[in-house]
Amino acid sequence: MARIDVSFTNNPEEFRFFEGPKINYSDQPVSEDELWITPAEILFEKQIREQNIRCGEFENFKIFFQCDKGDFPFDIFGASFYLISRYEEYLPHEKDEYGRYSSRSSLAFKEEFLTTPLINIWVVHLQKILRRKFPTILFRPRKFNFIPTYDIDIAFSYLNKGFVRNAGGLVRSLFKGQLGAMKERLDVLSGKKEDPFNVYEWLYALHLKYNLRPYYFFLVAKDPQGYDKNIDPEREEMQELIRYHAMGYQVGIHPSWQSGDNEELLKEEIGLMEYLINKRITCSRQHYIRFELPQTYRLLVQNGIEKEFSMGYGDINGFRASIASPFFWYDLQKEERTSLRVYPFCFMDANSFFEQKLTPLQAFDEIRSYHEAIKKVNGTMITIWHNTFFGSDKQYEGWKEVYELFLQEVLYWDF
Repeated sequence: MARIDVSFTNNPEEFRFFEGPKINYSDQPVSEDELWITPAEILFEKQIREQNIRCGEFENFKIFFQCDKGDFPFDIFGASFYLISRYEEYLPHEKDEYGRYSSRSSLAFKEEFLTTPLINIWVVHLQKILRRKFPTILFRPRKFNFIPTYDIDIAFSYLNKGFVRNAGGLVRSLFKGQLGAMKERLDVLSGKKEDPFNVYEWLYALHLKYNLRPYYFFLVAKDPQGYDKNIDPEREEMQELIRYHAMGYQVGIHPSWQSGDNEELLKEEIGLMEYLINKRITCSRQHYIRFELPQTYRLLVQNGIEKEFSMGYGDINGFRASIASPFFWYDLQKEERTSLRVYPFCFMDANSFFEQKLTPLQAFDEIRSYHEAIKKVNGTMITIWHNTFFGSDKQYEGWKEVYELFLQEVLYWDF
């Protein structure tokens, strides 16, 4: 993240006589011309155990693994490792109603820094101290980056669902007295009205206007049921939609809920996507943000996934790993860095709407605040949107405008 070349040594003499900026990461000073950071125990341990963490504040940001000696008030390397490795998720913890790691179990939630890209802030502060200590040091500049991503859980509201599902929908609407919904369904099926979830041309125009490079994740469960309510991937219209997006954008798999308990299903879904677009699938995001460390990530690596976009919570927005930059996943149990690059998101429309109960105006303020925080540290801002929020469904009224306003009034000035 500091974007500078480094080398390592455990030889005190070699370190002492090195001419240039250097960091001493040990319990004792080694030379006068060094930045001395006293380590906590975590990076020298092999077992996974409860850590004694006491959060404090330094220059208006949170710190932990504090130290009484050295040139830095805390072990930035140990603290960053604890957060970015998701160390706490390997410990006994509370699960939410969907069996996921509960955001309320996290240190970031308890200590109220979930909405802060804390590691990025720490790195910026470290760079300032290094420049003060070594005026000739140079860091390669970073730029703010925005990556919009879309989860296509239900590609169409009425079209391509088949007779049985549409008939069932009409009957449900009839019993609930929803005559307007019945009329809308019939109008769409008869071609008199556009399907409310068909917003793909509108999104295409937005990407063209603002020069965006989005990622699309398609749910392709072969047996839609339970939390998997996708359009049958065997339908030609669904396959054409996937191929259309694969021609101009990055397309990834959105592993179904069912595949979370069945590796063979995961392989089938990835295989189907690869067959449809005639290229390897290397990007993934879990449906319902349902994953467990290290098992889920190991399965993804074994099945050819190189970029993973699930690092965030499914019930609240914020920085699950306390970072707004992609990073390589470290398998804590195996003690090894993997080839899986993790892309953490900070905002998901469904969290704002269903979980946080925000109005469109409040959601706009929320996403603007994340943009401001990430831009200050020149990080990468990743958002999740669903096509369902951008259509004509009245329950999502105003959300399309939130996205347009964000791109026009906030993000526009970054180009």
